Amino acid sequence: MALCIVRQNQFLMNSMRYPPPCWRYPALTPIPPAISKPSTLLRGISRLANPHDDPNGDRLKALSDKIEARKATQPDDSPHQKKDYALANLAWRMVIELVAGLGIGFGIGYGLDWLFGTIPIFLVIFTLLGLAAGIKTMLGSAQELGEKQAAKYAAEQEDNARGD
Repeated sequence: MALCIVRQNQFLMNSMRYPPPCWRYPALTPIPPAISKPSTLLRGISRLANPHDDPNGDRLKALSDKIEARKATQPDDSPHQKKDYALANLAWRMVIELVAGLGIGFGIGYGLDWLFGTIPIFLVIFTLLGLAAGIKTMLGSAQELGEKQAAKYAAEQEDNARGD
């Protein structure tokens, strides 16, 4: 440790450049003295942006115009994507309902077996009951989706029959 400090002090005395970092003890690397000239301080270092200076305003405006032009030429796929997201959300809802039923049944069964000190009979019974409840809830969600799609299909058929 002392060798590192001595080498850095000798380097500082012999040169006005920044000392090399002490790789063994980075906390002992001295901070270079402040430089009085701002031009030498910022030489080779990128300057911070001043919000009042806008040298690239024309370039940014041209870039935003290009982006808007590109967006206008591309077709909008949002209705298709929204439909896919809605179906994916419904699928995740069904999976979560099934797993939640299983988890709740497992928890109740394990808790009763622990409380009464029995063999895992309640665990098996309530896990199967939770599975049945999860499947029933999942089928209810599927039936709800079927009713919505049937109503949508009937409305489309009615519009087609009127000639709209």
